[in-house]
Amino acid sequence: MTMKLDGSVTGPWVDEFQKAWQSVSVSLGSRKLRIDLREAIHINEDGQKLLAEIHKASGAEFRADLPMTKYFAEEAQRASRKRDDEEKR
Repeated sequence: MTMKLDGSVTGPWVDEFQKAWQSVSVSLGSRKLRIDLREAIHINEDGQKLLAEIHKASGAEFRADLPMTKYFAEEAQRASRKRDDEEKR
């Protein structure tokens, strides 16, 4: 299953992304989640936190092609790992 983000994920769009994630998460089952960031141009701090939460909860794979979208993916993965480390302490 793939969720695709495009444009700016800020303000009310973070809320929409959260709603979409909640809808997808209940029907995901054993399927692998992919988040396509290739069309995203900006993700604010709240959007980054949500990406990290989704990655932590689902192990989502990110599709990214440009330096900025790769940065979004790497930051979400880093934040997810950091939360895992903090929870283990």
